[in-house]
Amino acid sequence: MMIAVYTRYELRRTFRNVRFFFFSLVFPLILYVLVAGPKQHDTIEGIGFPLYYLAGMVGWGSMAAVLAGGARIAAERTVGWTRQLRITPLRARTYVATKVLAGYAMASLSIVVLSVAGVVFGVRLAVTEWVSMLVLILIGLAPFAAIGVLLGHLLTVDSLGPAMGGVTSLFALLGGSWGPIAATGWLRRVAELLPSFWLVQAGKVGLGRAAWPPRAWIVVVVWTLVTARLALRAYRRDTNRA
Repeated sequence: MMIAVYTRYELRRTFRNVRFFFFSLVFPLILYVLVAGPKQHDTIEGIGFPLYYLAGMVGWGSMAAVLAGGARIAAERTVGWTRQLRITPLRARTYVATKVLAGYAMASLSIVVLSVAGVVFGVRLAVTEWVSMLVLILIGLAPFAAIGVLLGHLLTVDSLGPAMGGVTSLFALLGGSWGPIAATGWLRRVAELLPSFWLVQAGKVGLGRAAWPPRAWIVVVVWTLVTARLALRAYRRDTNRA
């Protein structure tokens, strides 16, 4: 019962955060409309530009949505909410899972809104392509959800904003959300070691690209396990110190 109550509380708080809505939902949508709108009849490599650009914006918007959960955690630490949780039966794993669920809820909303905008600009995909793209994106978001929890417990409210902006921008840039950063060479190899690269590639399933290769699953799984472990450790250390 306590898990259900806390989850419902967290989701309500998430959807009431105006700044969160702007940076993780409205801003990617505005950018997509401004860039894809005038080019809705253009093509890149034989692919309609709105569809090509949709993959990058979905990756960026959903990534920003789950990472932004760290801001709420930092704010909770400031007002002493972490100290209160310490005296409740709430387990660390349940706490982290609830934060992740809230981030996924907003990421899903970002995906839906951007997808609707894509359809308005002429994006047409088969149902199986939509489903494949969505499933891979949701899996690819796992390490970013953990990173959000981790940063929320390591940084203060004042330092979290610049840190989140920098982390999100760096992942988006190297991952190719705003366009391929490199086709070959060492920079390409570095990018393929990042979960953001495969998150963007998941959005390109609708471009006729193949699903993730084995190395993509390895990258995403390793990043998820490591960041989730660090997030749990940061939460336990924070509550023990509170």
